[in-house]
Amino acid sequence: MRYFATCAICALATAPAVAQEAFELDTITVSGSLTPQEIARTGASVEIINGRDVETSDTALTNRLDRLPGVNSTSNGPLGASSSIQLRGLPARYVGVRINGIDMSDPSGTQNQFNFGGLTGAGLGRIEVLKGSQSALYGSEAIGGVIDITTWQPSRDGLSGEVRAEAGAFSTTTGALNLGYRGARGEVALSYNRIDSDGFSANANNSEDDGFEQDMLTLSGEVDATDALTVGGSMIYRDNEADFDPFGGTAGQILTEELGLRGFARLQTGAINHELSYGYFDIERRDTSPGAFTPRFDGERDEFAYLGSADIGSAGTLSFGLEYTEESFKADTSGSNDNLATTVEWILPASDTVDISLALRHDEDGEFGGELTGRAAAVWRPGDDWAVRAVAGTGFRAPSLFERFSAFGDPNLKPEDSESYEIGVERLFGNGRIEATLFHITIDDLIDFDPGAIACGSGSGCFGQVPGETTSRGIELSAEAQINAFLSLYANYTFTDSEEANGQQRPRTPKHDAVIGLDATLSDRLSGSFDIRHVADVDPSAFAPANNKVGDYTLVGMGLSHALTDSTTAYIRVENLFDEDYETAGGFNTAGRSAFVGLRASF
Repeated sequence: MRYFATCAICALATAPAVAQEAFELDTITVSGSLTPQEIARTGASVEIINGRDVETSDTALTNRLDRLPGVNSTSNGPLGASSSIQLRGLPARYVGVRINGIDMSDPSGTQNQFNFGGLTGAGLGRIEVLKGSQSALYGSEAIGGVIDITTWQPSRDGLSGEVRAEAGAFSTTTGALNLGYRGARGEVALSYNRIDSDGFSANANNSEDDGFEQDMLTLSGEVDATDALTVGGSMIYRDNEADFDPFGGTAGQILTEELGLRGFARLQTGAINHELSYGYFDIERRDTSPGAFTPRFDGERDEFAYLGSADIGSAGTLSFGLEYTEESFKADTSGSNDNLATTVEWILPASDTVDISLALRHDEDGEFGGELTGRAAAVWRPGDDWAVRAVAGTGFRAPSLFERFSAFGDPNLKPEDSESYEIGVERLFGNGRIEATLFHITIDDLIDFDPGAIACGSGSGCFGQVPGETTSRGIELSAEAQINAFLSLYANYTFTDSEEANGQQRPRTPKHDAVIGLDATLSDRLSGSFDIRHVADVDPSAFAPANNKVGDYTLVGMGLSHALTDSTTAYIRVENLFDEDYETAGGFNTAGRSAFVGLRASF
C-alpha cells in the first residue's frame, strides 16, 4: 500500500502532481518498522498521505482518513465534538496515535485513545496509517494499528513558509501559519493555527448550536551538533473549548488543554546508530455542565526510550530498544501504572526479491507482569510490477486506568490478547495500480462496559471481561489510474465482517465502505476534484436512542482551485453536496451541505 493518493483528492492539488508521487516505490515509511524503511521493501500495510492532501482536502482530518481503505470514523457532533477512528473494524482504543513521535493517547480517558474531534489538517505535513497488529513495535493499544502524524516541515533551504485563511459553513473561520528554516546542519519549523466555528447542535433532539474554538501550536527542530551527534525536539500545544449538550442535562462546555514534548539525541558510533529520547504528555479536561458526573479529568505520561540500530551487512539491519513508561490519571478517583519494554527487530533481505522483518517485544507491566508479542512480515517481488505481502502478528491491550480504577472499573481485569493475519497483492501498470488485501484479527477476553455488572458496585454497570473471541475480518481493494495528462481516477472498497463474541455485528462498523473519485486539470491554473463515498450495513450501539439515524449513507464532495500566481492559490470545496441526513453515532448530528472558500500563499 504505497503512497496512496486515493481519496477525495485535495481541492488544492493538481492531478499530475498526485499521480507522479503515487508510484514512487522508494517512498520511506517511518512507522512500519523500528527504523525508517523503503515502503516497497516492507510487508506492512501502510497508507501515506502527504503534503497539500493532508492540509486542505477537508475541514476535519477524520473525513480525509475516512477515504482510505480499512478506515472509518464516528463523531458525536460538529467540529470539536468527540470523534474517533476505527481501523479494520476495531475501535479507537486499539489504535495508537503519535504526533512527531509523541504518544497522544489520553491516559485519563475511558480508554487510552486519541480524540480526533478538534484536529484539522492545518499545520500537518504527513500521515502514515499502519494497519494490523503492531504491539511488537508499539506495545499496548496497537492491535488495530498506528496513525503516525508529522507536522509541517520546510521543503527547501533557507527561510520558507505558508499562510492560509479559510471561511465557510457554520460561520467557521480558520487561519494558519507555517514558518521554517532549513540549513546545512539542521532545520526548525513552527506552525500555528486558529479555528472558530459556531457549529450546529450535537444533540439530534435540539437545535442549539454547539460552537468550537481552538489554538494549536507546534514547534520542531534538529541540528547536527557534530558529524556524529544530532540533537532535536518537538512541542505540541492545543487549547480548545467545545460547547456540549448532555442528554437530559444542562448545556456546558468541555475545556481541553494538551501539552506534548519530546527531546532526542542521535549518536553514531561505528556501525551502530543510537537514539535516546524523552517524551511527555499532559492533558486536562474540564466539563462545565451543571451537575456534571465527572467535572475534571487529568492525565500524564512520561516516556524514556533508547533505540539502537546496527547494519549487519548482507544479513540486513538489527534494531533493539528499551522503553520505560509511567502513566497516571485523576478523575472521580485516581490511579497510575508503569511499564518496561524490550524490543528487537531483524530486517533481512533474504534475496533480491524477498525482504523479511521479524520483531519481538516483551512488556513488563507494573500490574500484569510479562507480555510477549511478535510480528513477522514479508514482501516478495516476483516481477518489477508485482508485490505480494504477508504479515502475522500477536498483540495485547492492557486495561486502561479508568477501566481499572474509576467508579465503573474492575481492578481484577486482565489484558486482552490478539492475533492478526493478512496477505495482499499489488500490481503496478504504466499508468496506475491495483491492490487487494485480506485481513483477519481475533481478540480474546475483550474488555467492555456491561450495564448489568455489579463487581464495581456502581449500581449502573461496570467494565468487565467478555468471554470468548471477538473477530474482525475482511478485504480491502484499491485502484488508481492516470487516464491522461489531465485526469486521474481512484477507487477503493472495504468489506468488514466484525463480530463480537456473541456473534453480533460490532456497532458503528460498516460492512461495506466504497469510495470513487477523480481529479482533473481543467487548465494551466484551474483544477478540480469530485468524489463519492457510500457506506452500508451499519448497526447503532446498544445505547443509541430508538429514533437514531445510524445506517446507510452516501456523501458527495467536490472542489475547485485556481492558481492566482505561482505562489498563491484560491480554492472552494463543498462537503456533503447533496445534504445527506445521517448519523455515525446514534443521537448525534453530522454536518449537512457545507461550503468553504480559502486562500493559500507560500513564500
